[in-house]
Amino acid sequence: MPQQTTRLWLMYPSRLITRPVVYELGKKFEVITNVRQASVTPEVGIVSLEIEGERDAIKEAIEWLEELGIKVEPVEINTIEG
Repeated sequence: MPQQTTRLWLMYPSRLITRPVVYELGKKFEVITNVRQASVTPEVGIVSLEIEGERDAIKEAIEWLEELGIKVEPVEINTIEG
């Protein structure tokens, strides 16, 4: 199955800010993660994450993030080019 790259915005609730979610994601699923941008305060964490892998692995990874309580939205590509 071909590899694909997906860029996502992750919005973490305060209870997950200190958890190494991106690290866990890379260990749990066969995906490569690349943090493109991040902003973290005590109340909320917002991360722009690039995930590379097979389509099914990316889909499972996104479902896992949502089950944790992280809001996941696609990135408009032109906002983080360069």
